[in-house]
Amino acid sequence: MTLSFYIARRFLVMFLTVFIGFFLLLFLIEMVEQIRRFAGTGLGLTATAELALLNVPQSVYRILPMITILSSIAFFLALARSSELVVIRAAGRSALRMLVSPLLMALVIGAFAVAVLNPIVAGTAKRYDTLSNEYRAGEANVVSVSREGMWLRQGGPDGQTVIRAARANYDGTTLYDATFISFDADGLPQSRLDASEARLEAGGWVLSDAKAWEFAQGQNPEQRAQTLAEHRLPSDLTADQIRDSFGTPATIPVWDLPSFISRLERAGFSARKHTVWFQMELALPLLLMSMVLVGAGFTMRHARSGQTGTMVLLAIVSGFAIFLLRNFAQVLGENGQIPVILAAWIPPVAAAMLSLSLVLHLEDG
Repeated sequence: MTLSFYIARRFLVMFLTVFIGFFLLLFLIEMVEQIRRFAGTGLGLTATAELALLNVPQSVYRILPMITILSSIAFFLALARSSELVVIRAAGRSALRMLVSPLLMALVIGAFAVAVLNPIVAGTAKRYDTLSNEYRAGEANVVSVSREGMWLRQGGPDGQTVIRAARANYDGTTLYDATFISFDADGLPQSRLDASEARLEAGGWVLSDAKAWEFAQGQNPEQRAQTLAEHRLPSDLTADQIRDSFGTPATIPVWDLPSFISRLERAGFSARKHTVWFQMELALPLLLMSMVLVGAGFTMRHARSGQTGTMVLLAIVSGFAIFLLRNFAQVLGENGQIPVILAAWIPPVAAAMLSLSLVLHLEDG
């Protein structure tokens, strides 16, 4: 038991060292990127550093599997160079028994990342988007889905328009039971439009069976209300902008994803992209364990065996291959080419089985 705790602690220290190193490196790179991005806005160094600090967690979280395999490689190389591997083998402990501790630690790290780091990353990503939009001083187009239906906000030089719809089609270009409320630059309501159907076309919304109210001081809006068989409301929104306004699934905490997916489906949208991401987050601990096995399969050998550089290179290439396979499976799952469960779970399961076979070959020959 003491040896198991020692191995687990050594692996955790190595993981934290690599994690902090990547965090600092990516922070410096992000600082340069933010300075370039906001060069013409007169943004100060403090605000730039804040933006970089908010955006770095998302980048680090995305490459967590690669950090794990690099930590695994460094961990087993350190044990080999200090001859601790030889001592552990001489004590009668097999390679598989020795791997239990780092594998359990990788499982704990993966569970902590999904349960704790994921909500933190989602919060910092949202805050980064909010601040970057404020610093650009642009008018944002926003979409949100709630229990009351779907809400959109489109901006323009004359003010904002808030749109509410009971439901929508797949890509959000057709709204049903829609309400459009326009506000002036001072935030005061100007008009309201209710329509049984609103279709987004080039340059604006086409409303069918609409009723319009104009809000003027001292006048009754209902007396001046108009019933329109068809009405066109200018808009610079596009179908791509509406889909993008939902935000990437990474900006939604994993604890909120099930309810968000349910709201998306009730609003008439496809939640496949978010479902794939949710399943991939659940599979993250298994993926990190697979990365530990890959690192062990190539580097858990005596330092005097030679070809250490080649083995390290093969381990890194294998890790990148698994990482790319996971991303490729994610794309296939989001496009409906393969089932969601296969897209999320097959890459880590396949990686674990292949790397485990490599470890068994190393142990038994």
